[in-house]
Amino acid sequence: MKNASLRQLQVFEAVARHLSFTRAAEELYTTQPTVSIQLKQLTDIVGQPLLEQVGKKIYLTDTGRELLKVCREIFDGLDRFGMLVSDMKGVKAGKLRLTIITTAKYFVPRLLGLFCQRYPGIDVSLKVTNRERVLQRMADNVDDLYVLGQPPEHMDVEFESFLENPLVVLAERNHPLAAKKHIPPQRLEEEQFLMREPGSGTRLATEQFFREHGLKLKVRMDLGSNEAIKQAVAGGLGIAVLSAHTLALERSIDDLIILDVDGFPIRRQWYLAYPRDKQLSVVAQAFLEFLHAESKLLGEKYLRGITGFPAQDRAAKKK
Repeated sequence: MKNASLRQLQVFEAVARHLSFTRAAEELYTTQPTVSIQLKQLTDIVGQPLLEQVGKKIYLTDTGRELLKVCREIFDGLDRFGMLVSDMKGVKAGKLRLTIITTAKYFVPRLLGLFCQRYPGIDVSLKVTNRERVLQRMADNVDDLYVLGQPPEHMDVEFESFLENPLVVLAERNHPLAAKKHIPPQRLEEEQFLMREPGSGTRLATEQFFREHGLKLKVRMDLGSNEAIKQAVAGGLGIAVLSAHTLALERSIDDLIILDVDGFPIRRQWYLAYPRDKQLSVVAQAFLEFLHAESKLLGEKYLRGITGFPAQDRAAKKK
């Protein structure tokens, strides 16, 4: 392996991550034949196959998986060194790789915008996906930090709460319960619910609420996005439990209303997570410090603008 070049390792890491020669070539701004040549040379140096092809699909061999871990350690180390040098010069520079669950897309980009204004030398890579894929990327140690609504219980991770994530009951404006106050949770048993896919953080919290109150949850439909759920609620297909942040960017929610159900909003938090044994980069540390300093104020600002949801007032009145 002493004869392997950094470029060959870079090519292999891109192919292994995408499991595609074409996408790796596009990412590296080179041609597919060049990628194939570099990979063949690296395979000859290693002396064992790194990839295997079954039909049209590419898979990593055991050797390939081990080499991918080494490549990531090398590239992470080089990134940390570059950021450390910049930090020594008094300039925050480098790259932040962040993966978030879909609901977090309503506020994380704004926080990133402010962060990048403060540190213009930092490049940000943002991946938005569902909870299952976020956990998989965390297990593979692909990114610097991850944003979730519920920390994983089966993974050895560090996590820090940084922003309130209240869950509310959403219905269409003319729903029979729209004008009711202090609706008992038992009344929700009569309603049909529109839910995110099994395993999502919002769904897990909703199911837990029903279990704790000894109630039966009637699921009419599973939908893959918050936008689809809001449209279905507005169309009268059922009611839903969603994060209040999903309403924060609405210009108008005239077709929707937040029901005044006892026990809601469910008080949850947004969490920033990363593998416990991971050494955070200088940039990741800077982002953590930024969130702790800015997120609470920004969160209150966003939630205060949600029609029909006085974020703190309602909870205070119920105490």
